[in-house]
Amino acid sequence: MVMGIHGDNMLPLIRLANVSGVPVTDLLSAEALAAIVKRTQHGGIEIVNHLKTGSAFYTPGLAAVEMAEAILFDQKRVLPCAAYVEGEFGFSGCFLGVPVVLGQGGIERIIEFPLNPEEKVAMAESERAVRQQMAATGL
Repeated sequence: MVMGIHGDNMLPLIRLANVSGVPVTDLLSAEALAAIVKRTQHGGIEIVNHLKTGSAFYTPGLAAVEMAEAILFDQKRVLPCAAYVEGEFGFSGCFLGVPVVLGQGGIERIIEFPLNPEEKVAMAESERAVRQQMAATGL
């Protein structure tokens, strides 16, 4: 699960990741996890570099299919999506990547949970980046 905005300010939630219920922090070293986080944050650029032309459309395309299926088949599936926050995670008035339940009604609810101090800082940085982009486009 990732939150925030794409790129350097993306917040991969390592503490929630597991393999068959075993936390990844018990399976991988801190160095290996840091490398995974970095690759996650820069994955789009990595794909573009491999393609040599075009853009990173594979992952967004797959995500769009997953979201459409969740809505069309009323799956009540938990996915990270850009959602308008109104107080969730302490932020309001912008779109941020957050975990949501997707079903027949689209975003049926944002799943909110406490963030640890490092995650709060990362989300604040994501929110600042979103607001900078909004200001740059006159929003």
